[in-house]
Amino acid sequence: KDIAVLQKIGLSPIIVHGGGPKIKKKLTELNIESTFIKGLRVTDDKMINIVEDVLVELNKEIVNALKNQSCKARRITTKEYNVISVKPERKELGFVGTPDQIKTSVLNDIIKENEIPVIAPMGLDANNQAYNINADITAGAISKKLKSRRLLLMTDVEGVLDKNKKLISEITPDIAKKMMAEGIITGGMIPKINTCIDAISNGVKGVVIIDGRRHHSILFELLSDKGAGTLIRE
Repeated sequence: KDIAVLQKIGLSPIIVHGGGPKIKKKLTELNIESTFIKGLRVTDDKMINIVEDVLVELNKEIVNALKNQSCKARRITTKEYNVISVKPERKELGFVGTPDQIKTSVLNDIIKENEIPVIAPMGLDANNQAYNINADITAGAISKKLKSRRLLLMTDVEGVLDKNKKLISEITPDIAKKMMAEGIITGGMIPKINTCIDAISNGVKGVVIIDGRRHHSILFELLSDKGAGTLIRE
């Protein structure tokens, strides 16, 4: 609903979605064990097809949900309109990649048609082999290429917390780096923060980590003085 509102007031939202919980559920159903290296799922040749199927299906669900809000959206997956070329991350991760090139012209054309690009976090290599990409890294790479005014990383925590577990409403990249070095920012928040710092260093005006569980958190962030979650900017 929030995304539909943003589009209707003339902004140009782009959605990059993850799919971790649904992938985990599907792999559990099939009795396939997942292993992770530094927060990235090791993806072998059997698993990459399952990941691709789950993400393509979820992508359709998001596009249909937007259509139900009278919002035109376009599916962007490895099967249709793929916009991401990848390079392999590390051999031991299997089919896990990082974005190498992004076809921004395709995204700009979709936006001109007044449609919302809904992007699955996957890409193809030179041999058209599909690779899984971390969704935050995908969103960061796309926001850098488009020099987006805002990158919103939706998560299931309030935002960045200080050492007393209180929400920090705004920090600079330097303070964020210091907090990582001191062990205040840990675990899954580290790749998110690194994505934020990288985006800000490459032309994105501000990055926000917001709580996707909170009602209308996107609108609160963009349209209110106080915002929601943690804003990171210079």
